[in-house]
Amino acid sequence: MPDPGAAAPPRQWAVLAGFGAAVAAAAAGGALVGPGRPETMRWYRSLAKPPFQPPAAVFGPVWTGLYAAIAVSGWRVWRRPDSPERTRALGLWGAQMAANAAWTPLFFGARRPGLALGDLTAQLSSTAGYTASAARVDGPAAALMAPYLGWTAFAGLLNAEILRRNR
Repeated sequence: MPDPGAAAPPRQWAVLAGFGAAVAAAAAGGALVGPGRPETMRWYRSLAKPPFQPPAAVFGPVWTGLYAAIAVSGWRVWRRPDSPERTRALGLWGAQMAANAAWTPLFFGARRPGLALGDLTAQLSSTAGYTASAARVDGPAAALMAPYLGWTAFAGLLNAEILRRNR
């Protein structure tokens, strides 16, 4: 069995780039409809937000680190020998990325915090499922997801509070 910490042959670097491209696509999709657009920012600024809302400057660095960890985690699982648990983990990795990619268009693009909260619930569930499955395949891959699980849970709380304050 190959050591996931060992130097990777060129094909594995290409696969890592593929996992990176998947998370970059989620980020880019969100940027197209996210708070960087003036009309979206006007809407977002008009919302009543809780006092625990982080400053806007926090989101870029946090998401950069989280997306890097998500990509490396998926890659580490992919590098392990084929097994039903590895297949399950990779399917859940894809599901959590799809839910991740959907949140920004739902919250900012459609301006539907309630639908976005439902998406976050699915995202948290699929991320927790992925993390549990990944732990059975590659422990460090699962550990890489811990900050993302925490951030997703916090995002759910923030989303729920914004929804509650803006009914």
